Amino acid sequence: MVVLNKRDTRELDWPRHQRHQFFRASEDLAQYVVTYWHASWRYTNPYRQLIVPLPQVNLSYRCGTVPEVHGVSRGHTFKELAGNGCAFGVTFRPGCFRRFLGASVRSITDRSVPAAEVFADVPDQPEIPLIEAMLHRLLPAPDPSADLAAAIVDTIATEPGIQRVDLLARHVDLGVRQLERLFAEHVGVGPKWVIRRYRLQEAADRMGEAMPIDWATLADTLGYADQPHLTRDFTRMFSEPPTAYAARYHAKR
Repeated sequence: MVVLNKRDTRELDWPRHQRHQFFRASEDLAQYVVTYWHASWRYTNPYRQLIVPLPQVNLSYRCGTVPEVHGVSRGHTFKELAGNGCAFGVTFRPGCFRRFLGASVRSITDRSVPAAEVFADVPDQPEIPLIEAMLHRLLPAPDPSADLAAAIVDTIATEPGIQRVDLLARHVDLGVRQLERLFAEHVGVGPKWVIRRYRLQEAADRMGEAMPIDWATLADTLGYADQPHLTRDFTRMFSEPPTAYAARYHAKR
């Protein structure tokens, strides 16, 4: 059973309360790091921030707490933001974190662990030069399997026609079992989950457009058997049915 969480009415007005900045990694780290990010917020009353997952591992710092490594989450989560606060993070490219972890990325799926358990000399302060110096010291040896996993995730993200694992397996010339083992080791979630996540993002992007939505046609376009199947998957990932999601965004226009 899917448990729905009531969305905060301030969600669409978040720029009044939050500020986000993103910074590029140095050239030799760009193959491992998607971005460095900094978020700050100011809320008089506590705010429940929806976090919709991507197949990415994050190293994060939050004011007053020890840094943590967050594995891929298979479902949406909520984090409470209150008062004046800030956070800093490093988002790693999907498929590339095993080299730093030294173990299957699935071992930290749906988990957070102290960063010191992964990085022996993690900086106490979230400063990019210090973090990049640490990553340079730990720069892993080339790993063709990791490179392959990262490339396959990129393919899923950029090719909407890939809607099933068997199609993906044929596209990359691997067996389905090989593909599943590769993703467990290097991505942390299975190829089916990654495909579904990116196709659902396409659905969310279309809902942000001004035009009316034919839900049955959208479900078919995204590879779903029917509209109820799309609704179930979307609700698990985004915390509410697609009709409610679209209505909130269209109401803001």
